[in-house]
Amino acid sequence: MKTFGLVVTVGAAVAVLSLGACGSDEPAGNPATGGSGAVDGGVGGGGTAGAAGKGGTGGGTAGAAGKGGAAGGAAGTGGDAGTGGVAGTGGDAGTGGVAGTGGVAGGGTGGTGGGAGGSAGAMGTDTKVLYIHHSTGGVVWGGGVPAWFTAYNTAHSTSYAITELAYPDSPYPWANYPYDYWHLWVEGKATEEGVPTLESFTSQYNVIVFKHCFPVSAIEADGTPDITSSTQTIANYKLQYAAIKTKLLSFPNNRFIVWTGAALTASSSNTEQGQRAREFFTWVKTVWDTPGDNIYVWDFFELETEGGNFLLDKYSADGGGDSHPSDAFAQTVAPFFSQRAVNVIQGNGDTTSLTGQ
Repeated sequence: MKTFGLVVTVGAAVAVLSLGACGSDEPAGNPATGGSGAVDGGVGGGGTAGAAGKGGTGGGTAGAAGKGGAAGGAAGTGGDAGTGGVAGTGGDAGTGGVAGTGGVAGGGTGGTGGGAGGSAGAMGTDTKVLYIHHSTGGVVWGGGVPAWFTAYNTAHSTSYAITELAYPDSPYPWANYPYDYWHLWVEGKATEEGVPTLESFTSQYNVIVFKHCFPVSAIEADGTPDITSSTQTIANYKLQYAAIKTKLLSFPNNRFIVWTGAALTASSSNTEQGQRAREFFTWVKTVWDTPGDNIYVWDFFELETEGGNFLLDKYSADGGGDSHPSDAFAQTVAPFFSQRAVNVIQGNGDTTSLTGQ
């Protein structure tokens, strides 16, 4: 059965995509800009501002490099020294590209931060998240994701907002595998297929979360690799993932969270498929996902399998046959997902647990 809708919690939004359909029966923070002369410290900026004034001593040391960018170089345009104090030391870098302001502060405006997306710096307290899913993602969402964010916002005086969306959906087939995201986003066929583009998501949300549902783990033996093929093989998946990564990196002001794929139960798969699924999602975590960019992983496959190759029967919706997770399992892992998303928002995505535990 399809589950879809649009739910907004509070505050800003991040986009979460859930890759892969679940069977035929299923359905930025803005970069800170330096002020005239002194640096305006905000997220992604070169550091806390010193005393205002034209010119002044250099803008401070560059911020630490974030995901997708080197530490800040010289910020703003140079200018003759005038009155004004020393700008503060650099903060964390902003999204992708060159980090925040730093170097010599001039009489002109300091350089802007690298953006809110790919850096190690924290995004705004009103960050917006988009959670894209099909049925398995819907089960996890129903395990308490909106309530978790509401409680977190209350306790930490933030206003993070998370919105869920079934995608891709009609008129496109109910399929969200690597091929489908490649076809819609990289090949650029979303508009032609009657569904929203990635560009439309990144313009509205700061963080995009996406995943595949459990049929993605029904991986066949490799044939001739073909990026344009919907045949589910590791070789095809790797080509499609490589192209998807390049596409995601072209949005340095956004951050992306991809789930490792949902697992199949042992009774609905076989030994070879289970081994291939683990091989591919291990590759996603250890090779495809690299520190220092704007892409992060939530390791859902590991939570479902606990080190094995299949969804454990105790976590299955019906105790072993259905590859959808149970409501009880969803209630356990929904806080893990939510914490993982907040870690990414706050700039700790590369230094905290991939499972959110």
